[in-house]
Amino acid sequence: MKCIAFIQTKGGQASKASLEAAGFAAGIGETVAVVSGELNGDGGLGAVGVSRVLQGPAKLDDAQLAKLVSAATDKEGANLIVSAQDHLGKAVAGRVAVRLGAGIIAGVTSAPDGGSYTRNVFSGKATAQVKGNTDKLVVTTTPNAIGMPEAQGGSATVEAFQTDLGENKIEVLEAARPSGGDRAPLPEAELVVSAGRGMKGPENWGIIEELADSIGATTACSRPVSDIGWRPHHEHVGQTGIAIRPNLYIAVGISGAIQHLAGVNGSKVIVVINKDPEAPFFKAADYGIVGDAFDVVPKLTAALKAL
Repeated sequence: MKCIAFIQTKGGQASKASLEAAGFAAGIGETVAVVSGELNGDGGLGAVGVSRVLQGPAKLDDAQLAKLVSAATDKEGANLIVSAQDHLGKAVAGRVAVRLGAGIIAGVTSAPDGGSYTRNVFSGKATAQVKGNTDKLVVTTTPNAIGMPEAQGGSATVEAFQTDLGENKIEVLEAARPSGGDRAPLPEAELVVSAGRGMKGPENWGIIEELADSIGATTACSRPVSDIGWRPHHEHVGQTGIAIRPNLYIAVGISGAIQHLAGVNGSKVIVVINKDPEAPFFKAADYGIVGDAFDVVPKLTAALKAL
């Protein structure tokens, strides 16, 4: 099978979520990556099994990116188009499916088995096996669910790719990076420290950030915290926020409402810190500490720093 992988880059390198998607595609068939704009070498794509990279123009809007990917699909005679299931990936994948008359399976969490793709349903409480019945199929992969493929040590050839993309209808005037310095974006984060209303106010968030910094984690929060303005909305994880699948999720002062659990229950290890021994979150936790966050978190941070 011939595959196309839509790749997003940062500083000329493929993003982690895109590398996962590319490696997923390469495990299925010969894969050609499509990139818009700057690229350093092959952007790390050859190492995950990509054979060639088609490099399009920079500063394209979602509709133009969809045209670029669709044109590459036609040029290569590909049957499978793969993208990461993130903000831009979802915007492009849907448009590509419409343009190509293709089926789409969103949020895949594992490699296909006998032509069936696994995805979470019912807020992660169950999984479904889904097959496509169209000649072309678009698949988006859930970040940090597939996992990074083993490095193959290869390299991909890069060639310029031009097609009629039409007029750019959106002009980006400014791009501002969310606060958090060099922390990984939540959908890609492998370590996450999250907190809720148990922190009593935004002025107490310093101990959460210090704990996160001690292990190189990304910070997050519950919906009530973002709704009342204690933390920015891009840190909200849960059913109505960002769904994440980190290797480690530390929840501090979060009761564990079902809406929150729906967005984090894919975490490999969950640690809950709460002074209420009846907090629902303890039922979903791998490890739990019953205690006041203002006593427990500084001691945990000190122990981690000592290690």
